[in-house]
Amino acid sequence: MDMQQLQDLEDIRQLKSRYFRLMDTQQWEAWQDCFTVDISAFYEGAPRASADLPTDIGCEGRPALVAGVSGLMTGAKSMHQGFMPEIELTSATTAKAIWAMFDYVRLPTCHFKGWGHYHEEYVKQNGAWKLKKIHLTRLHTEEIWV
Repeated sequence: MDMQQLQDLEDIRQLKSRYFRLMDTQQWEAWQDCFTVDISAFYEGAPRASADLPTDIGCEGRPALVAGVSGLMTGAKSMHQGFMPEIELTSATTAKAIWAMFDYVRLPTCHFKGWGHYHEEYVKQNGAWKLKKIHLTRLHTEEIWV
């Protein structure tokens, strides 16, 4: 592995860290910079504001993703952890990864905990890595309605 590839792996790890921190601190303007314009995202077992809403949520495009997540997080607190990345550089400008994850989301109506894996694809645009595809799978979730 050469120095550029090592730098690319570190840059992808830094991108995922920003993704979690900016979401948890609700910095939506900066958070949107983590994604390509045409991001495709699908979250299985997602937190929800009401028990009658679907548990699986999909979004196409950066505006829809940012609006959906920021809307859900109104009045909420979240703590996300991502660890044990399995990152594969598939070309000089593309990569994919699987991250183990845990999240705790305290919505006004529900306290949510989830365990699972992020399956992601990345592209390098203008020298910066961006998320292009997200698919979150869940091993287990817990919801406590308040």
